[in-house]
Amino acid sequence: MIAALLAGLWRAWRTGQADPWDWSLPVALLVLLAGLSLARRSWPVLAWGGTGAAVPPLLFCAIAADRLPLASAAIGLVLVALLAAFAGAWLRRPPFRPARLVAVLMMAAATLLLWRGPAQPLASVADRPKLAVLTGLPLFWAEGGQGGNGPRDAPIVTVLRTRFTVEPTDDPLDLPRTGADRLLLAQPRPMTPAQRVAIDAWVRRGGTALVLADPLLRWPSGLPLGDRRRAPSATWLAPLLAHWGFSPGQFQPAEVRHLTAEDQLLTLSAAWMADGAAMQRRRVGAGDVLLVGDADLIDDRLWLAAPGDPLDPRAWSADTPACVAQWLGAATPQDRRWMRAPADVIAGLRWAILVGTGWAMLGGALLRRQFQRKEAGTKSENLIGEPEKIRSTHF
Repeated sequence: MIAALLAGLWRAWRTGQADPWDWSLPVALLVLLAGLSLARRSWPVLAWGGTGAAVPPLLFCAIAADRLPLASAAIGLVLVALLAAFAGAWLRRPPFRPARLVAVLMMAAATLLLWRGPAQPLASVADRPKLAVLTGLPLFWAEGGQGGNGPRDAPIVTVLRTRFTVEPTDDPLDLPRTGADRLLLAQPRPMTPAQRVAIDAWVRRGGTALVLADPLLRWPSGLPLGDRRRAPSATWLAPLLAHWGFSPGQFQPAEVRHLTAEDQLLTLSAAWMADGAAMQRRRVGAGDVLLVGDADLIDDRLWLAAPGDPLDPRAWSADTPACVAQWLGAATPQDRRWMRAPADVIAGLRWAILVGTGWAMLGGALLRRQFQRKEAGTKSENLIGEPEKIRSTHF
């Protein structure tokens, strides 16, 4: 049980997610081996061992995240453990084809659960509204030193394409021609007064705008300082934001993990914070504007643990893609739990180890009791057969 707990921690440390499914593969493998070694034991012993391997990870996730794990992940982990325990045991039972066949079917069911578990990669939805993107960040091309030059979607754009028809634009005057009613305005380059007026008019006619305005951009760039292709190091949207009634708020120079009111995690870097929140919303005419005082948060280095797999929510280290999609009017179905303070993580480990050890001790007592019963039964059979043997010898 303790080995299964520790074996699953490596993935949890990478992402910071308190997801029981991170333990599914190590639990399945270790419980399968335990089932092979307990092949002669009764089904209560097997069920106790299989369930016990899943209990410490579930307890750790609940305490570290200060929230109960998702029911689908919790039930799935227990089911995988039980299937692996009984499959391992029945594979070593005496030659009996039905038992072997059931064991193979159980292993197949556990493998199917591991493959098609509760967390699946994002898939494109059928109805995708148009989203205009106006940015100076390298979201649609590769800078020098980033694997070559040329068109290339950043991971955040890859996620957004599953929910929107993304329309990059360089000129705000072209917004009406895009047909989009949503706009991602992420650290754009300096604009003329006419271009700012065009954005204001587009919003007031009913557009929805998500504005990422960074006071101190830390997005890495391979381009030399002074190169016009670099993203602006500070936002040029201050006049437009003031016109809409936004105030800058307090500058937070450090990198922080910020939990929203909906328990969604964002990693912010050198951001504006207003009243302890990174987001401000204003109604502008018939439109809606949400201001986030940080553009670095969509840099995949701050939300993606596995750079090659942005569509897998289990590889995220923050809820940034889900939040951005939600702010723009779409949604992602996955709900994630995150490890909180270090004290919560330490308490989770402590209680998981204590409960796992106690569970194992009770299981050992159960094994010993069954062994004693079996030994007593064997002695009783020997005592019953002994007089018959004596009489037979005397005769």
